[in-house]
Amino acid sequence: TRSVTITSVDQSMFEKAQGEKVTLPCTFELSEEDEGPLDIEWVLIPADNQKREKIIIMYSVDRVYDQYYAATTKRMHFTNLDPKSGDGSLDILNLKAADTGTYQCKVKKAPGVQSTKIQLTVLVKPARTKCSIEGSQEIGKDVTLKCVSQEGSPLLSYDWRRVSGTQNLPATSVLNKNTGELLLKNASQEYSGRYSCVASNRVGTDECSVELNVTPPVNTAAIIVGAIIGTLLGLSVLCSIIFCFCKKHREKKYEKEVHHDIREDVPPPKSRSSTARSYIGSNRSSLGSMSPSNMEAYTKTPYSQVPSEDFERAPAQNSAFAPSKVAAPNLSRMGAVPVMIPAQSKDGSIV
Repeated sequence: TRSVTITSVDQSMFEKAQGEKVTLPCTFELSEEDEGPLDIEWVLIPADNQKREKIIIMYSVDRVYDQYYAATTKRMHFTNLDPKSGDGSLDILNLKAADTGTYQCKVKKAPGVQSTKIQLTVLVKPARTKCSIEGSQEIGKDVTLKCVSQEGSPLLSYDWRRVSGTQNLPATSVLNKNTGELLLKNASQEYSGRYSCVASNRVGTDECSVELNVTPPVNTAAIIVGAIIGTLLGLSVLCSIIFCFCKKHREKKYEKEVHHDIREDVPPPKSRSSTARSYIGSNRSSLGSMSPSNMEAYTKTPYSQVPSEDFERAPAQNSAFAPSKVAAPNLSRMGAVPVMIPAQSKDGSIV
């Protein structure tokens, strides 16, 4: 008994790049015995067996149903606007990595049923490829050039080439196409220049470049000595600042203590009047023993010179001192000039 026959069996696997378009073929022929309604279904079988199959588009009773999943809406539709003519192929636009999977086309017209499966793999082109240098760029050192793509479906392959000067890689270089590492052993200044890396897979390529500059070794000993000297100088300056600060702080503290210190054993200062009375009284007490010889010396002392209050009171000073009457010698006979001698009254005033 004849039934529905799937005629598109030429290709069962497709590999496409992300963002491209693919047409999954599903052509068929109907039999005269198939008198039931025609149904065409496209089902996505996930790679994970734990997930269920899902219908992504269907044709039934002269109507298309494609509103099953928002992710596939307007991206998947029948190639032929009239699938019942024998062409139920499926177009998928703007492919995404999530579109990878097994697609099954089912054609049903009772009593006949036929199906076919197509494997679709959506590959991502290499993108955001970055080049870098690892190791010291000094003469005699080993330098590694690295190349890594942030995006891209496996299997990725990397290839290095020299852009500036001769395009041949140095004789001592070792390339790993799987990891993208280019090892330059015992580097010399002739290795300097620009290097380019090309990352590729089955659907596309991406490229990056890096500049290598091999220089003579750096005098590390001089750098270390300079760093040590600079550190010591910095420490000495810091210690000097701390010492000056502490010294100034101690001086301020000492001045503050002296300023506020009250000593009870020091007597209060004497007034100028009491000091003057003490000085005059002591001088008058000595007038009784004055002679013409010492009178001349006494007259040379100006009366206006009053001792300051720093002079201490005489231990034997008596506040009730009464001036004694002293007989003045006959100075006219000695040819001396008479002098006014101050005297002190009973109430302590000077006359």
